[in-house]
Amino acid sequence: MIDALVQPFVEFAFMRRALVGSLAISMTAPPIGVFLMLRRMSLMGDAMGHAILPGAALGYLLAGLSLFAMSLGGFAAGLAVAVAAGSVARSRVIREDASLAGFYLLSLALGVFLVSVHGTNVDLLHVLFGSVLALDDAALLLVASIATVSLITLAVIYRPLVLECFDPHYLRSVSRWSSPTHLIFLVLVVLNLVAGFQALGTLMAVGIMLLPAISSRFWVDGAGGMIAVAITVAFVSSVAGLLISYHFSAPTGPTVILACGVFYLFSMFAGTRGGALWRLMPRRHLEA
Repeated sequence: MIDALVQPFVEFAFMRRALVGSLAISMTAPPIGVFLMLRRMSLMGDAMGHAILPGAALGYLLAGLSLFAMSLGGFAAGLAVAVAAGSVARSRVIREDASLAGFYLLSLALGVFLVSVHGTNVDLLHVLFGSVLALDDAALLLVASIATVSLITLAVIYRPLVLECFDPHYLRSVSRWSSPTHLIFLVLVVLNLVAGFQALGTLMAVGIMLLPAISSRFWVDGAGGMIAVAITVAFVSSVAGLLISYHFSAPTGPTVILACGVFYLFSMFAGTRGGALWRLMPRRHLEA
């Protein structure tokens, strides 16, 4: 049993690289997902995850499977969609969620079109679903750098970010940090989606960000506790997904996200904060 858990990482370098990359993403993406959930921006995270596709596709067309070109293109496209959706929403004609949906669908269709016309089905699958087992030194360095920058930035803006989640009007009245905090947070979202894109692809990157965060809400209430639980869930899901994909020859990225999904379903059933099992149990009544 121990050999089955340890042997793949001891014997194969690509498994060790995949483990390091997955754990680095698991350190920063779930905390971002917690704040997306608390700010009721989960769908925005999903939309921005798909919005990086045309930028990554354009980078691929210009420079092939170049890490720098695809990452830069994805980052620029993600930020552009976030800014454009916000600008349209401020016109008061449609709400921000509707404008995000429009840009998200346009971006997804454009990205798939670009890769399909000028690439092969293999290239399209690589862009859409990633290849965590194919991470090289440059990709690991990029993921680790984004993780480091994200953790430091989160530590700096943690207080205003938490305050904006629960009482944004108060933050605007006592501080000028409201708008800068929102902008910095959007940059962190896009950066972590770009990091996740390298390993999990554009369609799966948002899964490691949101599923552990949503699961944590069923176990704890405070933001700090939810971040700790979300990181733990992402860690365990990454290791479990890598081992399952190795032993059963399953696709790694989807297996990691499915592992997150299994814990989410378990949390919905057994979570101590609103899980179905606890809601069905009889509650004690207060007596005088």
